[in-house]
Amino acid sequence: MDASASGGGDPRQRSWRPRGALTDPETDRSLRSLRAKWRTASLAAGWRFPSDWALPEVDAVCAAAIRGGGTEIPLAGLARARAAAGAGLAEVLSDLAAFHAVLSDPAADDGFVSPDVDAIPARMLRVTALAWADVAMDQLAHIEVVDPLTGLPTAAYLRTRLGESYRQAKLDGRTVGEDLTLLVVGLDLSTVAGWHRVTGMILLAEALRAVLDGGETVASLGPSTLAAVLPRDGQITSKAIQLRRALHDRLSVDNQLDGMAGPRIRLVRLPATHEAACELLHRLARS
Repeated sequence: MDASASGGGDPRQRSWRPRGALTDPETDRSLRSLRAKWRTASLAAGWRFPSDWALPEVDAVCAAAIRGGGTEIPLAGLARARAAAGAGLAEVLSDLAAFHAVLSDPAADDGFVSPDVDAIPARMLRVTALAWADVAMDQLAHIEVVDPLTGLPTAAYLRTRLGESYRQAKLDGRTVGEDLTLLVVGLDLSTVAGWHRVTGMILLAEALRAVLDGGETVASLGPSTLAAVLPRDGQITSKAIQLRRALHDRLSVDNQLDGMAGPRIRLVRLPATHEAACELLHRLARS
C-alpha cells in the first residue's frame, strides 16, 4: 500500500494493517489472490452490489486465513461492518459460505466453487451471526445521525429531513419533486483495497461539502454512496459539473483511486410520497 497516498502518518492505518500483509510481496500476492477468488465466489452466490463488497475488513480476514491462524475475530469484524453497511444476515452468511468454500477448495483457482451455508463450521457461523446481530440490534435502538467516517449526516437524518419536506409540500398543495431533486454520488470501490476505500469516501465527502455550501442537505447513504437534496433553482447542472471537477482534483492525488472508474453522479427525481422516498434511499444506498 502506498503510504503517501493513504496517509502513512495515520495511527489507525498502522494498527489495522494485517501483520505480514501488504509488506512481503509473496504474502501480498497470496492475499490479493484469495480476496479475488472470494469476491468471485460471493458474487456468483448472489451478492447483489459488487461495489460495496470489498470492505477493509475483508483484507483482515484474508490475512488471518493466510497466516493459518483463527479467523473468528476478523470475521466478526467483517460481519459488524457488513451490518453497518446495510447488508442483511442472509447475504452475509452467503458471503461467509463463499469464503469457506474457497478455503475448502484451494484448487479452484478461478473462484468458481459451490458455496453452501449448511457447510459452514458451527463456530464460524455463530461468531458471524452474533456479530451481525449486535450491530443490527444496536442500530434499531440507537440510530446515529452522523456517519463517523465522512462526518456527514446518516440516511436516518436524511429520511427525517425529507419527511419535513413532504409535509410542507402537502400543506402548500405541491409535490416535493416540483421544488427538490436528489443528487446521488457513488464510487465503484470494488477494485480498491484496504484504506484506499476509506480515503475515497473521505475525499468524496470533502468534495460535496466544498461544492454544496449553500445549506443543502448532504448525507451518507452507504459504504460507497452519498446523496444531497438540491433545490430546483436552475443551478443543478452547474453544481454537478463543479462536483465532478472537485472529485477529479481530489481523487487524482491517490494512485489507486485515480486509476479506478470515475464517480457516478446521478440526478434522481423524488417520488410522490415519503414512504416511497425512504424505499428509494434504501435502494440507492447499495446500488
